[in-house]
Formats: sequence, structure tokens, C-alpha cells
Amino acid sequence: MSLSPRCRLGLLAAPLLAAACAPFKPAEPDEARAAVPEAELRKTDARWLNRVLFWGDDAALARLRAIGRARFLDEQLAWPLEDPPGLAAAIAVLPVAQQSAEQRYRAMRAEQQRINTLPDEDARQQARSALNRAGNEATQETAARHMLRALYSPAQLREQMTWFWMNHFSVYAGKGAVRWTLGDYEDKAVRPRAFGRFHDLVMATLTAPAMLDFLDNAQSAAGRINENYARELMELHTLGVSGGPSGSRYTQQDVQELARILTGVGIDANGQPPRLPPQRQALYLHQGLFEFNPARHDFGGKTLLGQRIDGAGFAEVEQAVALLVRQPATARFISHKLAVYFVADTPPPALVERMAATFQRSQGDIAAVLRTLFLAPEMQAVLAGGSRKFKDPMQYVTSSMRMAYAERPAANMRPVTNWLAQLGEPLYGRITPDGYPLGEAAWASSGQMVKRFEIARAMGTGQAALYADDAGKPLRAGFPLLATRSFYALVEPTLGPATRRALADAASQPEWNTVLLSSPEWMQR
Repeated sequence: MSLSPRCRLGLLAAPLLAAACAPFKPAEPDEARAAVPEAELRKTDARWLNRVLFWGDDAALARLRAIGRARFLDEQLAWPLEDPPGLAAAIAVLPVAQQSAEQRYRAMRAEQQRINTLPDEDARQQARSALNRAGNEATQETAARHMLRALYSPAQLREQMTWFWMNHFSVYAGKGAVRWTLGDYEDKAVRPRAFGRFHDLVMATLTAPAMLDFLDNAQSAAGRINENYARELMELHTLGVSGGPSGSRYTQQDVQELARILTGVGIDANGQPPRLPPQRQALYLHQGLFEFNPARHDFGGKTLLGQRIDGAGFAEVEQAVALLVRQPATARFISHKLAVYFVADTPPPALVERMAATFQRSQGDIAAVLRTLFLAPEMQAVLAGGSRKFKDPMQYVTSSMRMAYAERPAANMRPVTNWLAQLGEPLYGRITPDGYPLGEAAWASSGQMVKRFEIARAMGTGQAALYADDAGKPLRAGFPLLATRSFYALVEPTLGPATRRALADAASQPEWNTVLLSSPEWMQR
């Protein structure tokens, strides 16, 4: 029996307290809890919770206080990759979940070829417009799936880390054929490795067609080398800027050598293996759309970061990535970026060094680095000192939706993704490969606050068409009731006098909702 959209989304409303049934690995020592009195921890538990989750509730806070931070964190790290049934049903109806990237890409290529054979220019233009709309819809479907998980998955830390890594290994949906392969890039390359070894995550993104297309490596070949991806792999993905705070010291010559190593790493655009001489055939690799074509590879010897790499085909790529990932600069760069995202725009240097040491000791185990971050005494000191983290648009929209519509999960994600675009952080919309900024300065302008007020009003008054009837037609619903147990447990204690007066003066529940969701305190984690 198939479920209507309304019934499918209704299954998502199970509270996060279901986490109590999830398996978890033995907890590492909770340094913060061992070093700080229980009363002090209870004052900061809500702040800690809303760093680990996009937004918690009173049930999650009760769970945290019952089992402690280490076990709560381990439960988040141990959630299975598979979506729970209600969420899985909502995602399964999206076309992006029904076709592989290879199927979509091949169909797009076939349609392009068909369009080119049309004799009439008007017919060609109409067909190109239809294909462009289909590509845009593929991006929207991928964004809808991302937001469904961010809003309604109990595996909140995994979804935060999926967002973090998609921003770190950023691709722009508007370039080339990226939008046709974007869904698998997030779902097959990034999300499954959000807690794994950093080396494996780099390799997965390196062989992903979306990345190879976005940063032009699919066009790079011996004698026609493109350095774009090599430069960003070093500067943005692993080592950080040369001469920067991570301590990296690579040169332009290193970039050129890495670009030579990456030649032949590309996309199987035609679905046909290349004709190769017998001595090269064994070096050809192919999986889905990814291929390593030895006919396009520079087999000359290279020297990367002072290490000799002999011509061996794709094995050179594996050797180069292993070399980049084990550099102390990579450990510091990734640790600092994680600390900026979760802790503070200027994180404690001792915390970053502690995380970097874990990164190197564990050979880039992301889960181990996250344990170090969340359970470190420096994290507790930041929380106890009253320092809060300004929400970027993704965090603002997601936390607001989770608070306002937890009891009645939304079915139509288009208003939600549109809000992100209005706030300047559309999913997969960063044109440059550096990803969106993580600090407050990028998101605290007066124009941003005006937009957030408008979005708060749309959420708080129920103006947005967040629901759908059984035929899938968007519907509006009544305004939410935000004065819940979760509000009194997690939000009310943080409110200052001005916000309390504004709430007391609100003339209606929708106005009260709007005041709360646009308040300065709600802008902070």
C-alpha cells in the first residue's frame, strides 16, 4: 500500500527521544564532565546540545542529562546511515532517489544529441529550455532531500557534518553537468563518509564526477594540464593556504606536479572504454561515470612536497592523497575549520591543537576528532563563558523550522530552500570553490537581518506553503505554537530583557512567534 505525502511525512514526527534505542560505542572519558561540577554542566547542557544538533528539544535535553555528554555524542555518531522508515518514504518519492547519476547523465547526453539533430531552431530552443528546466529540477530535488534529512533525521550530527563537508568540498550546481551528478555526489560520496577517515572522504570526492566537472579535471590531460583542481585540493581541501596559519609550505611547483599526477582522472562521457595499447589496458579504471584513462595520463616522474612519485597511473593519485592527508598542516587546517563551525569564530588554539593531535594519531578519523572537540575542557570553557555562535543561514532556517514545525513536519521543501537562497546561502549555489564563510561577519549585516525578519514572519504566521494535499498541491496551514516545553527548557532562559518585553507586548500568537524567531538570542546557537 502506498502512503499519501501527508501520511508519509506524518511518520517523521517521532521525537528525538527515540535515540535512547540506538546503539552506541563505548564512550571515551568525558573530560568536561570529569573536570566541571554537575551544576555548572547543567547550565551549559542546552548550549552544548544545540552545537551537536541543528536544534534539540526538551526530550533530547532530558536524554542528554540522563546519560551525559559522552554517551549522547556516541549515540549520534552511531546512528545508522539508513534513514528511518518515515523519512525514507518521503525521500523515496523524489525522482533524484530513483535514478543514479549515471542514468541521469547518460539521458542528458542523449537528449543533447537529439536536440542537435532537430532541423528547426525554434524546436531546438524549446527542447534546450526543457532540458535546462529538468536540470534545475534535479538540483531542487537534491536540495529537498538534503533539507528533509536536516529537519527530520534523528541523526542530527551526521546531517550537520554532511552540510559541513558539502560546503568544504563545495561544487556549484550551475556549472557544466554538475547538477545531473549532484545527487550522487552528496548521497554516495560525501554523506556515507561524514564520520569516517578523512583520506577516504578526499578520495571519494576526487573520483566524483561533480567535482571533476566543477574544477575542470575532466579536461586535464598530459600536454593539456589544467591546474584548477590540484590547486584547490591543496589549498581548500587539505593543507590550507600556503604560508597560512595551518603551517603549509607548498609551492606553485607542487601544484603543477599534483596536476600532472591527476591527469587522466576524469569522466566517462560516452560510456565506451578507450582503445588502449595492451601495456596500458590493465591501468584503465572505470566505475559508473568515473574513469581513469591512462591514455590521458602523464607518466613522467614527479616530486610532490619533496617526495618522489614515479609514474604508475592511478596509484600515483592514491600515493599523493595519502601524502597530503598525513601532513600536520592538514590536521590543523581541518581541525580549525571544524572548531570554527561548532565552537567559535576564533576557537581556542589549545582546542585546535588537541583536535589536530587526535587527527594525526587516529589517521584522520573524523569521529575521533569530533569526540575530542565536543568533550574537551576548552569547549566547556567556551560554553560556560557565555560565548555563543552566530547561526549561518542554514543553521538559522533549519533550527527555526525544527522548533516551529516539529509537531507537524512540512512536506513542501521549496519554501525552505528558497529562504536559504534569499539569505545568500543557497544549497549548491556557491560559485567559487571556497564554500560559504563560517564566521558571523559574513551573515550579520542589516540586510541579512531584514530578510531573517521576513522569513521569521512567514514561518511564525504560517504564510508559507509548507504542506501538500494528497495530490501534491502546496497548501498553507495555521500558525505554529512556539510556547512549548522545549521553548521553556532551551530558549526562555537565554532571553534578555528587551526580547522578553517584546514578547509580552505581542498582540497575537503569530506576532509572538515572529518576535521570537527574529530575536537576537535566536540568532545564536
